[in-house]
Amino acid sequence: MADPPNVADARRRVEQARAKMWATFDELVDYGQNLQRRLEPSHLARDAWDAAKNKGVDLAEDAVDAVRKRPVAATGAVAALALFIAREPLMELAGKLVAGTKGKKSKKAAKPKRILEKADE
Repeated sequence: MADPPNVADARRRVEQARAKMWATFDELVDYGQNLQRRLEPSHLARDAWDAAKNKGVDLAEDAVDAVRKRPVAATGAVAALALFIAREPLMELAGKLVAGTKGKKSKKAAKPKRILEKADE
């Protein structure tokens, strides 16, 4: 017994809808699997490393361009940075130099006092 035309049409539409639903389901499963792969720690770490490398390269290129445009300013900035980084050893050295200079002056100044003290005795 054959189905009436409206029932056959309804069954055909149901089959088309079912096929469309399974295709959409398969797309969602694929999307979920891709998302899961992208969120793996190793993949995230690799992406972060690549982004950091690219940013580092960009910064280095910008720095080279800046030095080419203003070499004197760049030299001054590097010198200032070097002095800032080495400030403690430089302060110690300056302290030693000043202490050494004061010690020499005080020894020379002490000699006349001794001479005067001996003369008073």
